[in-house]
Amino acid sequence: MLTRVKSAVANFMGGMMAGGSNGDHPGGSDMPLKYPYSRPEFLGLSPDEIECSADHIARPILILKETKRLPWSTGYAEVINAGKSTLNEDQACCEVLVVKRRPAGSSTPNRTPLTRRRSSLPNGEGMGPREYLTLHYWALFDGHAGSGVAVAASRLLHHHIALHLQEVTEILCTPNLLPPTCLGEEPINHHLTPTSQRALTRAASLRGAAGAPGSPSTPPTRFFTEKKVSHESLVIGAIENAFKDMDVQIEKEKAVYNISGGCTALVVVYLLGKLYVGNAGDSRAIIIRAGEVIPMSTEFTPESERRRLQFLAYMQPHLLGNEFTHLEFPRRVQRKEVGKRMLYRDFTMAGWAYKTIEDDDLKFPLIYGEGKKARVLATIGVTRGLGDHNLKVHDSNIYIKPFLSCCPEVKAYPLAQYEHEADDVLVLGTDGLWDVLSNQEVAEAVTCFLANCDPDDQHRYTMAAQDLVMRARGVLKDRGWRISNDRLGSGDDISPS
Repeated sequence: MLTRVKSAVANFMGGMMAGGSNGDHPGGSDMPLKYPYSRPEFLGLSPDEIECSADHIARPILILKETKRLPWSTGYAEVINAGKSTLNEDQACCEVLVVKRRPAGSSTPNRTPLTRRRSSLPNGEGMGPREYLTLHYWALFDGHAGSGVAVAASRLLHHHIALHLQEVTEILCTPNLLPPTCLGEEPINHHLTPTSQRALTRAASLRGAAGAPGSPSTPPTRFFTEKKVSHESLVIGAIENAFKDMDVQIEKEKAVYNISGGCTALVVVYLLGKLYVGNAGDSRAIIIRAGEVIPMSTEFTPESERRRLQFLAYMQPHLLGNEFTHLEFPRRVQRKEVGKRMLYRDFTMAGWAYKTIEDDDLKFPLIYGEGKKARVLATIGVTRGLGDHNLKVHDSNIYIKPFLSCCPEVKAYPLAQYEHEADDVLVLGTDGLWDVLSNQEVAEAVTCFLANCDPDDQHRYTMAAQDLVMRARGVLKDRGWRISNDRLGSGDDISPS
């Protein structure tokens, strides 16, 4: 999906569009499916079109037909893999959500805090106090070992985000006040004089400190200065907690439904003048502004998270089942090398050193392989995402899930602070795109394509997404799918937006 970047977006106008749909691999379980498999609802595909889209030989490219189905100038295209899995395990979702304030006197979130509407076009920022928040939401989910978790997340994750935002809507709706440390306390007003602000801060930060004996009127000692928490941090926290709640829900519902596999998740939330990009996995988001690439996510792989994984294994060695070692070596250690000195590193090290090889070092390494071939516990190549609760090392009782984090990294971009042109875009893509095209190649392709389009053409962003899919997929030749310079094209599901 390609999302046109704009400098002003509505906070009053908005609604909620029908989200993407979810699915699971057919068969393999006597339990019912949580959601039937389909492609994203906003594509508006018929059952026949969905069936045709699953042709692993022809690999037809699906595109967004009706631009009014999505907010802003959002475009989308996708293509199935070249036989890697039966179904397209990528999923996408696009929503416009209106989050209402929690009812007065309520201590728990309203379980239906949202209203829905088919379209929401940006028309400027509201300046006064708000009774609700409008947020725009885009998401890509890259499934593995089944499509069930990706489908469920595409249907549900935005609801979890909305519920957590509802808890702080009243605070976010009052932009000139800092969040109170404890709900119910008087928040700190930015416009107070320095003296009164210090007094209010002191009153809020004291926790039962006693005055001098016999002098009840003596002001208590101030033990610490209270941290100031920004509104941006509240939004980031809401997104982080929503991912955790989504993962817990999947785990619970796996006992009742057939929800297969796991998925990475890349979400974008626009709220109050800022874009928030949350990533758990190896999908990627970049902003292209005046031809410049601004990375908005970091891929989480066994190599990039080596130290976190090694530290966990060091602290809880039972998770390795006495079959793996948390240490890393340049290659697999052989028995004949016991007693020799070999290069190694552990969680404390960015560099390498030598150690004397012992019998324990003959165990299989926690992380094995390099680049896209690196695997955790010889099983999985991603280290963050949703699901995978039942995933085990082959022919063992060792669970992988303790090493897989559902927590996203969330980055904020102050969209309203910049002037953007019509060709400035936010590009989201699953790893099927980024495995074969670099940030710069994508930026150049998109910039060149849009420069040659009619600026009034509402389909230009979908056509640009289609062009990216074609570049990453390539064309079918005798030796497989090939892209420019006869490089190997992507055989994975590809979903740019």
